[in-house]
Amino acid sequence: MTTTTTSGTQAPAEEVELAIGGMTCASCAARVEKKLNRMDGVSATVNFATEKARVSYAPGVSVDDLIATVEKTGYTAQPPPPPAPERPEGGETGAGAGAGAGESEGDRELASLRQRFLVSLALSVPVVLLSMVPALQFDNWQWLSLTLAAPVVVWGALPFHRAAWTNARHGAATMDTLVSVGTTAALGWSLWALFLGDAGMPGMRHGFELTVSRADAASALYLEVAAGVTTFILLGRYLEARSKRSAGAALRALLELGAKEVTVLRDGREERIPVAELAVGDRFLVRPGEKIATDGTVVEGSSAVDASMLTGESVPVDVSAGDAVTGATVNTSGRLVVQATRVGSDTQLARMAKLVEEAQSGKAEVQRLADRVSAVFVPVVLLISLGTLGFWLGTGGGSAAAFTAAVAVLIIACPCALGLATPTALMVGTGRGAQLGILIKGPEVLETTRRVDTIVLDKTGTVTTGRMELRDVIAAEGEDEDEVLRLAGALEHASEHPIAQAVAIGAAERVGALPAPEDFANVPGLGVQGIVDGHAVLVGRTRLLEQWAIELPADLARARNDAEAGGRTAIAVAWDGAARAVLEVADAVKPTSAEAITRLRALGLTPILLTGDNRAVAEAVAHEVGIDASGGRVIAEVMPQDKVDVVKRLQDEGRSVAMVGDGVNDAAALAQADLGLAMGTGTDAAIEAGDLTLVRGDLRAAADAIRLARRTLSTIKGNLFWAFGYNVAALPLAAAGLLNPMIAGAAMAFSSVFVVTNSLRLRAFR
Repeated sequence: MTTTTTSGTQAPAEEVELAIGGMTCASCAARVEKKLNRMDGVSATVNFATEKARVSYAPGVSVDDLIATVEKTGYTAQPPPPPAPERPEGGETGAGAGAGAGESEGDRELASLRQRFLVSLALSVPVVLLSMVPALQFDNWQWLSLTLAAPVVVWGALPFHRAAWTNARHGAATMDTLVSVGTTAALGWSLWALFLGDAGMPGMRHGFELTVSRADAASALYLEVAAGVTTFILLGRYLEARSKRSAGAALRALLELGAKEVTVLRDGREERIPVAELAVGDRFLVRPGEKIATDGTVVEGSSAVDASMLTGESVPVDVSAGDAVTGATVNTSGRLVVQATRVGSDTQLARMAKLVEEAQSGKAEVQRLADRVSAVFVPVVLLISLGTLGFWLGTGGGSAAAFTAAVAVLIIACPCALGLATPTALMVGTGRGAQLGILIKGPEVLETTRRVDTIVLDKTGTVTTGRMELRDVIAAEGEDEDEVLRLAGALEHASEHPIAQAVAIGAAERVGALPAPEDFANVPGLGVQGIVDGHAVLVGRTRLLEQWAIELPADLARARNDAEAGGRTAIAVAWDGAARAVLEVADAVKPTSAEAITRLRALGLTPILLTGDNRAVAEAVAHEVGIDASGGRVIAEVMPQDKVDVVKRLQDEGRSVAMVGDGVNDAAALAQADLGLAMGTGTDAAIEAGDLTLVRGDLRAAADAIRLARRTLSTIKGNLFWAFGYNVAALPLAAAGLLNPMIAGAAMAFSSVFVVTNSLRLRAFR
């Protein structure tokens, strides 16, 4: 998507994503990327799997210049489609329509490949059987084979011939060159043997060997090689194209999650409009079962919202007036009125999709090595093939054997698997992550996750909920706990302080409706006072009670001291001149945090708790979630601006540090860390600074994110190992005459299919 240049003295570089057509292998992508990067002020990354180029260009360069450069290289380029005009009667507009068009084009390409493969298969099977099984060979069978094989090599392999010719005109050679030269040579040799040699004689018989045979050149036919190789490679292309579409399915599903229409409330009337027309501030209605159209705040009603499609969290979340909701989530029960706070590309769904797409278009360091290899691979293979031909002829192997070995070298050496190894694994891994509420910003992140050995956890909002809650009630002897909560809760309900709200909510949950206080007064820094049901009630610090000459009895004083030693806040309650109870309030630890710490340890990470709270509070939380407070694993009383210094100190000790946080004051530390994990429930600053974003506020997602990133990286490395290993092992075998060209064609086709299907296993990640 093109970014608009902002005004200023120096215009920043703009970005555009071009759809590149005509690429058939990794070396094609490498050529396009090389040509674009040679332009002044242009930086480009071309992804073979997604068939897109992400280009950053200086103000002096236009998109038309970029397209012209791609076309001069022998390929096609298209800019992003403009927003589609509004369609009547609720038809899809904008991005949805554009996506649909792109999908139908992909479907047409897939259907064309499938048709070519099926026709070629039907024609090739008889040719292969006749050539391999002498018992089936009748008089003049070779002429029937030619009749069946010629359409396969001419029409079936037409995409390869066309691409090879286009590249040849631009002085380049790609995998299509290898296939086109190999199959054309096989057919040409067969025509020469049939018309000018002895192969056309009635009664001629032809055997099949897995290795190169030293047959008489004049009677050697390669029709089964020409037809079989074409069919195998078409099958490989078809399976590869279908697998690539499957690999990108998660991103397409993410883009399609949003609602298409919305019911807005205007002047007291309900009006149905396309989502694209929503503006910030609009109020819209969400009925049970409907998707929430965009990010917003509930202004009326209560319900449970199912966010599983967006966050991977299976349990619906209760929402009511004042709560924030996210677009594309589903309202499961009650009627909601929501005020839009973000629309279009600012919504969480759009930002998620953009992050995933950017991650998929990036390149890991290991892929750059593969790109460098594939860029020179095809010319080297052509030289090896010529060398093989010369060697066999020079050593008296015979022209037929020499030709067979040279063709086998051409056919076996396709670098497609190299080009698909990284992008397909990235597409599937990042797409699966998005489905689970894990956003991976780029391929470089994957390589960092392997090295990380220490994980720093910000306490508030990450390990804990960030909300105070009532943990315990210690009543004086003879006092009823429910009565204590009823009177204290009534008074605290009138206060806005977070601790007061924790007491009020806890009291309401336990005793029900609370009475209304009279003569309520807030005593700054100390607590609250007022009249409740005729009782003069005080709730707050012990200093507030001391102002009224009320002392805590020994048992309540001991309870207060124990609470403070355990890192909890102690609140004294008194009425009618006597201390009645101590309430304990603390920031609630998330119920999943202890399990998350266990999972992080299992990944070989050392967890460290980081907080601005006092050490007693920090150690109490650490104990609850299973972090050992010794050995510097609890770092307390840290000012927000000092968090980045803590990360630097750990790095100076030789550690590779991951940081998990959610607040504005965590952003610098997230950026400093080797791996930043931002809780998606936190601030935009934290999310921008993080390398991985955890859409749901569950610390277990941090362990899942690191596991997924490591699994994706290991899949990429496995793919590259097999792709490199396949080419390194197969080329000498072909050159030595140990591979029949048709077997080479089958092996080459299925190497690409293996790499893609190996990547698709990431879809099963849990």
